[in-house]
Amino acid sequence: MRYFYQNNQSKELIVFFAGWGCDENQFTNLQDRKDILIVYDYQDLTLDFDFSHYTKIDIIAYSAGVFIASIVGDKIPHVNKKVALCGNPYLLDEKLGLSARTLNLFKTITLDNYLAFRREYMVSNDEEYEKYNALQSLRSLESCQSELTSLEKLYYEHKEKINPEFDKAIMAEDDVLFKLASQKDFYEEKLRVIPKAKHHIFFHFNSFEDILCIA
Repeated sequence: MRYFYQNNQSKELIVFFAGWGCDENQFTNLQDRKDILIVYDYQDLTLDFDFSHYTKIDIIAYSAGVFIASIVGDKIPHVNKKVALCGNPYLLDEKLGLSARTLNLFKTITLDNYLAFRREYMVSNDEEYEKYNALQSLRSLESCQSELTSLEKLYYEHKEKINPEFDKAIMAEDDVLFKLASQKDFYEEKLRVIPKAKHHIFFHFNSFEDILCIA
């Protein structure tokens, strides 16, 4: 795993487990007072970060990061709140996570079709599409596809170790990658649905702290 650390001189930390293919550039529209640790690129499960400076840590996990947080989150000390965002701990479960069809869709993303994928699956309108492209991940397609292979391997190696407990969950009403009806069954009363939103839900928030407050 790789990470980006933003030191805002706070005594509190938000650990954000990003989704597949992400880096910190995609979330620069979110401005926080707390310190932020953005974790991404799940080629392995090593997180070499010193958490000892913090006595209160919140976890927000997004998309594939929900699965990662479910197997490594227990190693993070002093966790106050754990929020799942547009994802499920059972990442490759046919009902709860990404279907085989959706996983194959990710595998077929190329330099020729990735913009069409963004517009159809990630954002709700043209304004969000322009913002998304302006804040796009700077990782290569090769890096993203290598991560996808690793995620698939990690899931089947570690799915018996999944801790599915999250305090709250947020889903986008129009997200077609993770089926909303299944997430309602899974999270029950813990779930909050954001209307008129697709998978990249972050233009509906001003900060990671906003996500914690809404959840």
